[in-house]
Amino acid sequence: MKIFKLFKKDTWIRPFLGKYRKSLFFALTLGFMTFFCGGALMFNSGFLISKSAAHPENILLVYVPIVLTRAFGIGRPVFRYLERLTSHNWVLKLTSELRLKLYRVLEKDAVFFKNKYQTGDILGLLSEDIDHIQNLYLRTVFPTVIAWILTVFIVIALGIFSLWFALVMLLLLCVQVILFPLMAILVNGARQEKQKMLKNELYTELTDNILGVSDWIFSQRGKEYLEFHKEIEDKLHHVTRAIKKSNHYRNTGVQLMFGVIAIALLLWSGMQFPGNHGGAANWIAAFVLVIFPLIDAFAPLNDAAQETNIYQDSLKRLNGLSNESSDERKPSESIKQLNAPFVLTVNNLSYHYPDDNKQVLNDLTLSVGSGQKLAILGRSGSGKTTLAKLLRGDLEPSVGSLKLNGIDVSDLGESVSDYIGVIHQAPYLFNTTISNNLRIGNEDATTASLWQVLERVGLKNLVTSLPEGLETVVDEAGLRFSGGERHRLALARILLKNTPIVILDEPTVSLDPLTEQDLIETFMKQLEGKTIIWITHHLQGLSMMDKVIFIEDGKLKIEGSPDELASSNEHYKKLLAIDHGDYVVE
Repeated sequence: MKIFKLFKKDTWIRPFLGKYRKSLFFALTLGFMTFFCGGALMFNSGFLISKSAAHPENILLVYVPIVLTRAFGIGRPVFRYLERLTSHNWVLKLTSELRLKLYRVLEKDAVFFKNKYQTGDILGLLSEDIDHIQNLYLRTVFPTVIAWILTVFIVIALGIFSLWFALVMLLLLCVQVILFPLMAILVNGARQEKQKMLKNELYTELTDNILGVSDWIFSQRGKEYLEFHKEIEDKLHHVTRAIKKSNHYRNTGVQLMFGVIAIALLLWSGMQFPGNHGGAANWIAAFVLVIFPLIDAFAPLNDAAQETNIYQDSLKRLNGLSNESSDERKPSESIKQLNAPFVLTVNNLSYHYPDDNKQVLNDLTLSVGSGQKLAILGRSGSGKTTLAKLLRGDLEPSVGSLKLNGIDVSDLGESVSDYIGVIHQAPYLFNTTISNNLRIGNEDATTASLWQVLERVGLKNLVTSLPEGLETVVDEAGLRFSGGERHRLALARILLKNTPIVILDEPTVSLDPLTEQDLIETFMKQLEGKTIIWITHHLQGLSMMDKVIFIEDGKLKIEGSPDELASSNEHYKKLLAIDHGDYVVE
């Protein structure tokens, strides 16, 4: 199995198995004792019922099984509670260590880690993967090991009475602990991979197309998108139904196998302990009833084995971090202070994400001069946002170069924020005061500077009217402010930082036309003299730009000034008509 191969090379989980081996052993022992008490309770109960039905001459003849029944009846929930307490404590200690190790890796490699991983990957590592490791032990490792221990104990116990039946029982139990779990992995493993792939595809397509929903509407292709979305959903539902159907058949087989085991015990005990009343015949019910509480120990093994397919990716990603060397790509510490004029040059740039060979950008070449206003247009998925990440140094080109004054942007490291600022679609405001939110741009900004910059972005009157002015606490994510107001606060940060280059990553995509136009005019006025790179879906406000480029399928298709394109380019004319609502479908 792949997961065992991963464990052999694992550097994240295995070290902690030795560190907490005493707690691990204690948890497994308590788990075994839980099911032992459950089986022993039924064993003694069966014996007690049979013995009592034989009308014993003296109560002392059933006194011991009465006491044992009460003892095992109390012991089962007690051991269950202690097992849960111990196992969860062990797993929580393990995951705590894993999170600490992960944070240290991310912090150490933060400067260049973003070059190889997208934000979603990092969030997946921080939350999903660690949770999967936690479930790996609670839902797979512990139940499987306890079931194996019970199998060995049952076979040895039966071997005391009958060696040949112990071997028969070993065969029947191996079907439960080995054959059925293996079938679960083999039958549903490929389906789970396909299910995961379809979910990722559905999430990616849904996210991209919601952000670019205006493109679908303007191009009158909304029905086409819905059909495409429904097609993926139908495939996902089909795979999910197949997995559930397979699980149903397998679980039915498990129950039938337990029925076979119960019948086998009944037949064997009848032969092993012959008699009509009392004596050895009292053991028949004891041996038959003991199997039923053990079903709870063996039944979860199939789902536990099947879930190993889910855990493999988590182990791969975590161990993949261990192979990343901090020395592969360190920001240069010897880069001197860059001086104006600031020129961005993109030369034969191509890019694809590490896990996808599809070219997001292909052989892109352009130059952005100091103080130039450049608009980048293109439909959803054309590569605009990826280009913005490359311009900011969050990603490194797969091929070609992207330089600021002759220095690779990715080599600037954290100092890139001194030269390039970004205003995103949904600027984030932290749950602290307005002044603290603004000082993210400049920690040393004075109160007077804060009021000055608020006046420049048109928010001074609003902040003045708030109960505590600059010290008013902003709700989480800035929900007390409208979309336009959050963008103005983001602009205020940029102005306090005073970066020479500003990337506007579709900041007006969710605003109404009047607010959008007002915000665009504020951006252009307050950022006068700075280099502006505006990524947008809309054509509103493009007349204020010096140059417009279109990216299609990762390639630069059209470029020129707004006036040139409006007079000579048919595609641009068509987009203008659509944007103004004048386009008529023939």
